[in-house]
Amino acid sequence: MSEQFVRYRQEWFSSAAAARHDVLAGIVVALALIPEAIGFSIIAGVDPRVGLYASVAIAITIALIGGRPGMISAATAAVAVLVTPLVRDHGVDYLFAATILMGVIQAIAGLLRLDLLMQFVSRSVITGFVNALAILIFLAQLPQLTHVGWQTYAMVAGGLAIIYGFPRLTRAVPSPLVAILVLTAISIALGLPVNSVGDMGQLPEGLPSLALPQVPLNWETLRIIAPYAVTMAAVGLLESLLTAQIVDDMTDSESDKRRECMGQGGANIVSAMLGGMGGCAMIGQSVINVTSGGRGRLSTFVAGAFLLFLLAVLGPWVGRVPMPALVAVMIMVSIGTFSWNSIPNLRRHPPTSSVVMLVTVVVVVATRDLSLGVLAGVLLSGIFFAGKVQRLFAVARTQDAEGRATYRVRGQIFFASVDRFTRAFRDAAGARAVVIDVTAAHFWDISGVGALDKIVARLRAQGVAVEVIGYNRASADLIDRFARHDKTGVEMGATPH
Repeated sequence: MSEQFVRYRQEWFSSAAAARHDVLAGIVVALALIPEAIGFSIIAGVDPRVGLYASVAIAITIALIGGRPGMISAATAAVAVLVTPLVRDHGVDYLFAATILMGVIQAIAGLLRLDLLMQFVSRSVITGFVNALAILIFLAQLPQLTHVGWQTYAMVAGGLAIIYGFPRLTRAVPSPLVAILVLTAISIALGLPVNSVGDMGQLPEGLPSLALPQVPLNWETLRIIAPYAVTMAAVGLLESLLTAQIVDDMTDSESDKRRECMGQGGANIVSAMLGGMGGCAMIGQSVINVTSGGRGRLSTFVAGAFLLFLLAVLGPWVGRVPMPALVAVMIMVSIGTFSWNSIPNLRRHPPTSSVVMLVTVVVVVATRDLSLGVLAGVLLSGIFFAGKVQRLFAVARTQDAEGRATYRVRGQIFFASVDRFTRAFRDAAGARAVVIDVTAAHFWDISGVGALDKIVARLRAQGVAVEVIGYNRASADLIDRFARHDKTGVEMGATPH
């Protein structure tokens, strides 16, 4: 029996006690998924069944092939907010096609080890991403709060009171589910004039069935869905890898990020083929699962399977859920998602970190594109980092009585510091000989090599004897490969002078 198979089996059934905790945690998560899946469907502009079937398919599939046991994946707002224009302009079948392409892209990303790119996403970018997501979720609720009667506002307020007050009594049942049940009972009993989920579209009846998207298989279709698919894939992987790291920290364990990327791709393909929307890992539900005792794949599987049971048995009742209840839940999600500590941290954190966070938020909210915001934040983080490293660069000059000048270079020599590096040698032509000591420096790229080449060539053309000393091995290898006028003479494996 292979070691991988033994590990995989333990991720399902490590012990009887662990299995019991996984089952109970999965049931709690399934109950909590219902209101959010419906709410995310409404954000995307599709029938509630699209989000519910997606949550079932994604949770069950990711439990089988994902790389992070105990993490919950389902339909999410992060993906839902991206596809609203696609559904509005082209219809739900194009959403399913885009979701399949999204899954293919994610699977390819896993094969190419693009999960390693998360190393370049700073904490400031992640905070901005989360805050922007919270703002978009809240803005998506505004249409349900305009041109409505006072009963809607009263129910939203009552729903928020239950959501935040019920946990003071018990946390055995998710308070969003309690709020929905209570407000649904009040709405039905009093016949309140408020919108219901059934008004939004047909609800699921029975089990999902296999159905391929009815779209033309041509370049025009690809042109329409490709931008959405790429954005969905990027955002889904970003949130999934972030959530996986959070669960890693909570459980003091490691996950296979590459396998998680491929698993997310497979789960989204299955979801689309069963009439579901795209999704990814859910930070909130994953935390609920772990804190409820869920650690293994069984907890994620039970969450999806029990949700399917609820839909098959209680599907008709879901249509009577009042919309104000879901608005209350989504406002709670928005409030809980926002990083409130980031506001006082604007003064405590370095200005560059605060700027990166704010730019990420502004770009996302302005464009409604989470990936553009993250890209802007990552690029800005890189620029600020390069500037910081560049400022740590310095060159000190000394000269003896014989006219021999020694330049001691300290810091990182790369594209952002080559101008300062070059300017430091402007007065070197007056020396009889020049020694460039790079013991405390490191050459990172061909820009740095080119700058040194330029300095050595110019001084030698002016009759100045130039010697470069102190290369470390990595710098020596770079110089020997790309320099034209100065070679280190260091053999691979030898100690550089």
